[in-house]
Amino acid sequence: MRNFKITISYDGTGFNGWQLQPDVRTVQGVIEDGLSGIFGHRARVIASGRTDTGVHALGQVINVRTGSSIPCDGLQQTMNSIFTPEISTIGVEEVGPDFHARYMAKSKKYVYIFDISEMVSPFMARYVLHVRGGLDIRAMRQCARYLLGEHDFTSFMGAGSSVKTTTRRIVFSDILDYDGRILFIIEGTGFLRHMVRNIAGTLILAGKGKIEPTDMIDILEKRDRAIAGPTAPPHGLYLAEVYY
Repeated sequence: MRNFKITISYDGTGFNGWQLQPDVRTVQGVIEDGLSGIFGHRARVIASGRTDTGVHALGQVINVRTGSSIPCDGLQQTMNSIFTPEISTIGVEEVGPDFHARYMAKSKKYVYIFDISEMVSPFMARYVLHVRGGLDIRAMRQCARYLLGEHDFTSFMGAGSSVKTTTRRIVFSDILDYDGRILFIIEGTGFLRHMVRNIAGTLILAGKGKIEPTDMIDILEKRDRAIAGPTAPPHGLYLAEVYY
C-alpha cells in the first residue's frame, strides 16, 4: 500500500466541520467520497486534527493509503478538478508507510482575523470577524504574549472536552496589524477544543479595554472557563500550517 501526504486548504463555510458524521456534509466526508472514486476503493483519510463547523484551513494535512498507481501530480490535478472551489489541493507527496498526519505533527499554527474597518466587505464577511469601534492592538499584543510557554489552558477549554491533560506549550503568540485587519497568530504543540476561539474572545476584551493585559496571567492560573472571554465565532479562524 502506498501512503500519500496531502496538503489542502478549504473554505469551511459550507461544511459541518471536518469530522465524518452521518447525514451532514463534512470536509472529511467530501474528500473521502472523492478519493474513493479516484482510487476505485473506499478511502479513509487521517487529518492532523479536526476543525469546527465554519472554521477554514490554509494548510490542513492529511494522509491516505491506497494500492492505486496514480502519480502524485495526477492525484493533485484530479482532486482539484472535483473539489474546486471549496477545497484546493496544495501539494501531494508519497511518504513512508509510518507517516501519520496526526501523531507525527510537531506543532500547528492558527490565525484568527479581526476586521476593524468601518464597514466590512460583503466578500470578506464570511472570513473575518468584524469588530466595530476598533481595538487596542498594543493591549492585545501584550495579552497574547502572556500565552507563550507551557501552561494549563483549562480556562480556554470548550465544554465537553475529554483529554488526559490540559497543559499545552505555545511557541509563538503575537498580534499583527495588516491593512485594517488584526491577525492573531498562535503556534503550539497542541490545542484544546475551542481553545484558539476562546483566546480570541478574550483578546477582544483586552482590545476593548474591558480587561487589562496582565489579567491573562490570572485567567491562566485560575483554570476557570467562566472568567475568560466568550468564544469567538468560527468564521474568523484558520488552521494555517502543520509542522512535522
